[in-house]
Amino acid sequence: MSEGVKIVATNRKAFHDYDIVERLEAGIALEGSEVKSIREGRISLQEAYCRVEDGEMKLFNCHIAPYSHADESTRPDPARTRKLLMHRSEIRKWDKALQQKGFTAVPLKVYFKNGYAKVEIGLARGKKLYDKRADIAEKESKRRLEQLTKRSS
Repeated sequence: MSEGVKIVATNRKAFHDYDIVERLEAGIALEGSEVKSIREGRISLQEAYCRVEDGEMKLFNCHIAPYSHADESTRPDPARTRKLLMHRSEIRKWDKALQQKGFTAVPLKVYFKNGYAKVEIGLARGKKLYDKRADIAEKESKRRLEQLTKRSS
């Protein structure tokens, strides 16, 4: 990535479970203490997904742990639904794509770009079990090849 970008969290499970067809950067509507918590890396994208509701793209099941120094009364719910900041035309395009069978939108990574929290979402198609096994076998064979070339040189 370019200058001024600090990756906070990645969703490695998404790359294992899905084929990523398209990617898009979106802003996240957050409260102040959530931003501080994300800067500390206290965010989980494991079970998170995105969906269009009421003409807005929203992020579900993204857990942001409460900031330790925030006041109890102002702490937002850690698993609340968060609005993603996207252009209306992008939302319409992704809504059409998500209505096709087998497609879903998953967050791939959360990062700070020039001081703003951003999320990279991916239009994803689920992998079958045999696809996952083939990917694992391919990675293992590449790893073995690299080990052999290191030993021989």
